[in-house]
Amino acid sequence: MHNYLDFEKPIAELEGKIEELRHLSGSGDVNIVDEVGKLQAKVDKLLQQTYSKLTPWQKTQVARHHNRPHAVDYINAWIEGFTPLAGDRAFADDQAVVSGIGRFRGRTVIVIGTEKGADTEGRVRHNFGMAKPEGYRKAIRLMNMAERFNLPVITLVDTPGAYPGVDAEARGQAEAIARSIETCLSLNVPLISVIIGEGGSGGAIALATANKVLMLEHAIYSVISPEGCASILWRSGEMAKDAAAALRLTAQDLLELGVIDSIVNEPMGGAHREPGVTMDRLAEAVDAALSDLVMNGEMDLKAQRREKFLAMGEKGLN
Repeated sequence: MHNYLDFEKPIAELEGKIEELRHLSGSGDVNIVDEVGKLQAKVDKLLQQTYSKLTPWQKTQVARHHNRPHAVDYINAWIEGFTPLAGDRAFADDQAVVSGIGRFRGRTVIVIGTEKGADTEGRVRHNFGMAKPEGYRKAIRLMNMAERFNLPVITLVDTPGAYPGVDAEARGQAEAIARSIETCLSLNVPLISVIIGEGGSGGAIALATANKVLMLEHAIYSVISPEGCASILWRSGEMAKDAAAALRLTAQDLLELGVIDSIVNEPMGGAHREPGVTMDRLAEAVDAALSDLVMNGEMDLKAQRREKFLAMGEKGLN
């Protein structure tokens, strides 16, 4: 059963009619079967029309859809023999960051992802994907391990941002994020990052300062959430739609700006409609990007990463 977004109401009505007719189709009535086919064609056309012209705010809603594949879904689908590696060896194991080692298409890799949780219990356990300092310190520990054993790193980013609570600040949230970014920049092994849903602020860039940054078609990536931006600039969360447009947070905007390296198309209607197809497409893109970096053994990965992010600053000044 779909959880429909506000702008999908016409699609919901048509699919509701299709479900009603399918319940009647057991009688083998040819007219009912034909009518279902006609309605399905209308749904497909409406999906095409709707998703080909989504506004930045609508893309934000799609990026946050509860049924989109989560980091753990990608790990379960992609990583053979996945072994979780927990804890920062200093304070605790942050459940907002899932991490471990396994084999991706025959190649041993370290995987690190921010996990929002798929249901109410899961969201509470994973703190809605908002990592605390120990989450970033766990990521740092695993990236250092990858460096030591010469293993590529894949990160899966889906977070509204780092946890802003007093306890996180008391344990050095800003320092942990900065150290994580520094570690990303210092690695001499391939680092591939994928924005699978929300890429929120420092909470995202801490795991996405990569050689290659891939982004799903309807994901978002920004320095602040639209609601946060609206509350600062207009003192009202109701201006979130305007903020989303001003932030240029869509994958298409970010590719144009040079912030990301490529966009992976989602199935029509978004990743939440066909999670399996989405995960397969993204696996192909990650494999291609990783193979390119591994095969190019002469490349100074650390220098390439540094130049890549310095170039963004230069482009912004011009």
